[in-house]
Amino acid sequence: MTDNTAPAGAGSNGSAGPGALERAPRRLRADAQRNIDSLLEAAKAVFGTSGVDAPAKEIADLAGVGVGTLYRHFPQRSDLVKAVFQREVDACADAAPELTAAHGPGVALAKWLHRYTEFLATKRGLAAALHSGDPAFDALPGYFMGRLGPTLGSLLEAAAASGEIRADVSAEDLLYAVANLCMPVAEEGVAYSRRMVGLLVDGLRYGADASRSRS
Repeated sequence: MTDNTAPAGAGSNGSAGPGALERAPRRLRADAQRNIDSLLEAAKAVFGTSGVDAPAKEIADLAGVGVGTLYRHFPQRSDLVKAVFQREVDACADAAPELTAAHGPGVALAKWLHRYTEFLATKRGLAAALHSGDPAFDALPGYFMGRLGPTLGSLLEAAAASGEIRADVSAEDLLYAVANLCMPVAEEGVAYSRRMVGLLVDGLRYGADASRSRS
């Protein structure tokens, strides 16, 4: 069982991204949506410190809601784990357009890769569940790649076209390379992963002009 590798596979059952159901979800009341947002944020924090088997009351208390509200929205623990994972994937993917609008292609790519590094650090709390073999999580690898693959692909294409990085790196390869660099190391935290990813970004810049001239 690996602890912090990116999911691999295909398929999705999320409400956003590839494989979404054609039927539009029923719109939630504003207070219900606030409760869900609070529960997901609380669950992310609790999973990161106490693991995915943390007591439901700990999550509900942090979210400021009752345990009944937690179970009403997420009847099974796997429902909550999937929702937290998909929410974090979506946030990572959605950061790309903002970075692209605010920065040049090379800087936007570097900042997104560091954002992806933070996502992987957050996912450490979910790793035991995601790699447990539970069929409830079978669709998550496809959701991961379906959302983040095209996102990173666009960033790479823009940075390569501007001559800021080499053009012979695929989005899939880079997603897994960063995930491997973010695997836990004894007595090291996420700062170590950030440093390693920084070195990887420097490597993307090496030979950029030569790579573009060969393409």
